[in-house]
Amino acid sequence: MDTTVADPLVGQVLDGRYRIESRIARGGMATVYLARDVRLDRVVAIKVMHAGLASDEEFVERFIGEAKAAAALSHPNVVAMYDQRTDGEHAFLVMEYVPGRTLRDLLTERGRIGPREALTLMQPVLAALGAAHRAGMVHRDVKPENVLITGDGQVKVADFGLARAESASKMTKTGMIIGTVGYLAPEQVVSGNADVRSDVYAAGILLYELLTGVLPHQADSPLAVAYKHVNEVVPPPSLAVQGLPPQVDALVTRATSHSPDARFTDANAFLAAVAEVVNGLPPGIDQRIEDAQPRPTSVLENPGDPGDPRSGHTAVYDPSAMPDGLGDGTPPRRTGADRALGALTGRYVLIALAAVAAVILGWAVWWQTSGQYDHVPDRIVGMKIAAAKSTLRGDGLNVRLGEAAYSDRAPKGTVAASDPGAGARVSKGQTITLTPSLGKTPRDVPDVNGSSLDDARSKLKDAGFTVGDVKQQTSQTVARDKVLRTDPVAGTKVSPDAGPVGIVVSTGMSMPNLVGQNADEATNTLRSMGLKVDTKKRKDKDKPANVVLEQQPDPGTGLSRGDKVTLVVNQQDCLVNLGGWHFGCDNPSGQGDQGDQLPVPDVTGRSVDDASSALEDAGFKVKVQGFGGDTVRVQWPTGGSKARRDSTVTLVKGP
Repeated sequence: MDTTVADPLVGQVLDGRYRIESRIARGGMATVYLARDVRLDRVVAIKVMHAGLASDEEFVERFIGEAKAAAALSHPNVVAMYDQRTDGEHAFLVMEYVPGRTLRDLLTERGRIGPREALTLMQPVLAALGAAHRAGMVHRDVKPENVLITGDGQVKVADFGLARAESASKMTKTGMIIGTVGYLAPEQVVSGNADVRSDVYAAGILLYELLTGVLPHQADSPLAVAYKHVNEVVPPPSLAVQGLPPQVDALVTRATSHSPDARFTDANAFLAAVAEVVNGLPPGIDQRIEDAQPRPTSVLENPGDPGDPRSGHTAVYDPSAMPDGLGDGTPPRRTGADRALGALTGRYVLIALAAVAAVILGWAVWWQTSGQYDHVPDRIVGMKIAAAKSTLRGDGLNVRLGEAAYSDRAPKGTVAASDPGAGARVSKGQTITLTPSLGKTPRDVPDVNGSSLDDARSKLKDAGFTVGDVKQQTSQTVARDKVLRTDPVAGTKVSPDAGPVGIVVSTGMSMPNLVGQNADEATNTLRSMGLKVDTKKRKDKDKPANVVLEQQPDPGTGLSRGDKVTLVVNQQDCLVNLGGWHFGCDNPSGQGDQGDQLPVPDVTGRSVDDASSALEDAGFKVKVQGFGGDTVRVQWPTGGSKARRDSTVTLVKGP
């Protein structure tokens, strides 16, 4: 019998928003369905609490607590929790739908996994648990069934249904030990208490199972397995699979220590140790171990009997039923029964798709035979607004436009959703509200500042944005040919459909024009820009001493910090000392020049303005140096000497 078709919830729309399309899995506490959020037009997974538990207020409280706890986690390796709702007698959670298979499916197919691949798989699992541990939460049910692997290899940890904030741990029913027996830490068996180190223990058991293909503790009943967790240590996996390195054994034995204090402090510490070990593994180790021994003759599967200790079912155990010698001998305090859901599997996805296909086929047959339109067509979503209006009105329906919304599936300007939703039954003359799409959901513009132009383009495209104009701008801080900023700037939330993201590339610092400037001042300017300065000397009798004659590179050239600049400086011919201050002067005589020689007036003791006028009237140029005051204290060439017409006389002023 097709249980999906027989399920009364299939075909219903919960809370006026979530249309149940098929059943995926059923557990002791809830059933998981494949559904469509007709408001946002996306596929989701719906976890509906069994009706028999809905009257138990404590179970409902724990169920709602699951949503709040899981919704607080935002991590790429954690199955996202979207919503928590009630609809009549149905209490349900709305979660991210992750198509693919579970880690249990992979183990069933492969038997066991080489150390490098096993540790690589463990890293995203531990990263997800680490995010929960940082938030003060404990998963409590780490097992292969709760690890999902997508078609492109992404790993996500599912079913934080038993996780909760540590501050709310007293919500657990008295007498209840929650977890899957094959992965229970000793303290969970004895007292029912669990903390982040209990997750570390379960993760250590999971690693052992990946490496060997079997659980370390096996027996004929769940209670016997629990007894072994308390009274027997987990053996090194190399005893079951020869050739495993000792550092891999050490990871398992430390994580599964009987004493919580001897384990890794949390999943983040476990993750750091795993990363260190996997980086030190020799190349080709997985294949060498595979070639050295046969695959296990017995592959651990997932029997359907929840009482089987090898099963992947979450269960609740009564410590009072344990064999003698278990725990500390105190009376048991926890009773009750519970099962958590198994994870989604590939075959359920195929069943769901087949069911959806059957529904669509049935609708098509009805349409062709009845000649009457009574459903909102699925093709409305993604259709241009004008075309959607025309289609619906042509079928006898009224149309109105609602408030526009973002949609990752419907391009800007098309229909993002309809109310009633696609596939809903409608009558002639009924009004359909269309939600226009504003384009893709806004997301942060990635920070590409400092990247090369090619890397920046790649990162923007990977984030879903198109790249716009590339402009150039000088910068004193960003190196040449590196991205100075984006437009809009990094971190701004923008819809990828709002327009392209522009890029501004640095041309580096612009080389200033230093020719004719004092060499000391020019050098200080360049060094303040983070540039290296190489000074060369050359004599030019027509130019003042210690000025820049040439520079390389030319003015306006783009530079980056650390680049080298060469200055050619006019060689000084003399140095004047005035009160401890030194001043350069020009060639006093124009030696080597056979041109017109003129007597130089003596202007010392005169004001700078009077001295300058006298020298200029005599046919000379004037350069003034010094500090304070307005009286010429020194001149070069000296008064009474001769110098070439139009040569420069340097005046040193002082108080």
